[in-house]
Amino acid sequence: MASALSKQARRILDAALKAADPTEAVLRRVRRDGETLIAGRRRYGLKKFRNVYVIGAGKAGGAMALAIERVLGKRIHSGFVNVKSASSIRLRHVALNESGHPIPDANGEQGARRIAKIAQDAGADDLIVCLISGGASALLPLPAPPVTLKQKRETTQLLLDCGADIHEMNCIRKHISLVKGGQLARLAFPATVLTLILSDVIGDDLDVIGSGPTVPDRSTFADARAILEKYGIQRSVPREVRERLSTNAPETPKPGDKIFESVQNLIVGSNRLAVDAAANEARALGYRTMILSTFIEGETRDAARVHAAIAKEIRATGRPVKPPACVISGGETTVTIRGKGLGGRNQEFALAAAIDIAGLKNAAILSAGTDGSDGPTDAAGAFADGATLERANALGLDAHKFLADNDSYHFFERLGDLIKTGPTGTNVADIRLILLR
Repeated sequence: MASALSKQARRILDAALKAADPTEAVLRRVRRDGETLIAGRRRYGLKKFRNVYVIGAGKAGGAMALAIERVLGKRIHSGFVNVKSASSIRLRHVALNESGHPIPDANGEQGARRIAKIAQDAGADDLIVCLISGGASALLPLPAPPVTLKQKRETTQLLLDCGADIHEMNCIRKHISLVKGGQLARLAFPATVLTLILSDVIGDDLDVIGSGPTVPDRSTFADARAILEKYGIQRSVPREVRERLSTNAPETPKPGDKIFESVQNLIVGSNRLAVDAAANEARALGYRTMILSTFIEGETRDAARVHAAIAKEIRATGRPVKPPACVISGGETTVTIRGKGLGGRNQEFALAAAIDIAGLKNAAILSAGTDGSDGPTDAAGAFADGATLERANALGLDAHKFLADNDSYHFFERLGDLIKTGPTGTNVADIRLILLR
């Protein structure tokens, strides 16, 4: 990625990642004034609490815990947070437990059990600070009997493979779990709960982010069964999952339940904030900039073709914004896996877009996950421009075949156009850029 466009695209992406930094996100919304903790518009008198516990799960859990330690310090009695990676975070009062993502593992289950016990043991005079960020659904696995972790993993993989969106996946997860869908709040009652949320979900729906462990759940067992039927996998999921989903009880706690009277759910960061920062950087680089949407979802290849069509329209007519132009979008798409290759939704987006913008002069498209990890790969995403297919052909690479095999990683690896940020410590969905000079 040696071109001027690629360097500028990376600068814009880096600005978005900086804005999504979870430590700074927490510190912008949470502060301490003497013995008063201020979170958003609410104030908590710390003297009335016997103990303060910190629990949670998510890719940004370590950085969020670091922020809470800065705010509360020794006032924290203890804490335990499930994270994907904890190698770069050093904490004094909160333990970080590395767990499997996107497929949950035994470490995650053991950690979830410990988190549930902390919540259950807390009393009416205790404060629980719960930290939730992207990845929490997989990182907080506590299957409801008779479902086992292995069966939950199998179900998660089936949902990933069939292209279920985050809302559908989390509906299933809530109803085969003992902590999701408001059930962690049920365990914590009557303690006071302050949940700080870094959103990776389109529209910032509280009950969807991390499967809403402290949020009233609007979905039902019937909804979960309907999702399995929609994708035709009701006979493919393990028998124990079908058995659990057929019970209808105990249902997840719903809006109006008294357990939520002492619960605050506060969003501290989101995809929208990252997109706004990207737009500011693009303007500083001299681009006429437009935010397309932070609600982009659906099939990755379809979304890529729409973005490519916008690039062509800009080049042909100067609409909706004249070059030098930067169009930015956020949100999160899904990939229906049909091949046997390696990749993720952002790399696949870039490959599908590369095919459609082939030959377009001074035009580029970038797509990257803000967590630094795109699917089961070490890349955040990829960069493509109008010359990508020409360079690929010179190397004997057939872009259409790589796309058909869902093998976008190896395609862009050969071209040197993978975006590798390493783990960013945050997760606020994806950032996509269209650049034209």
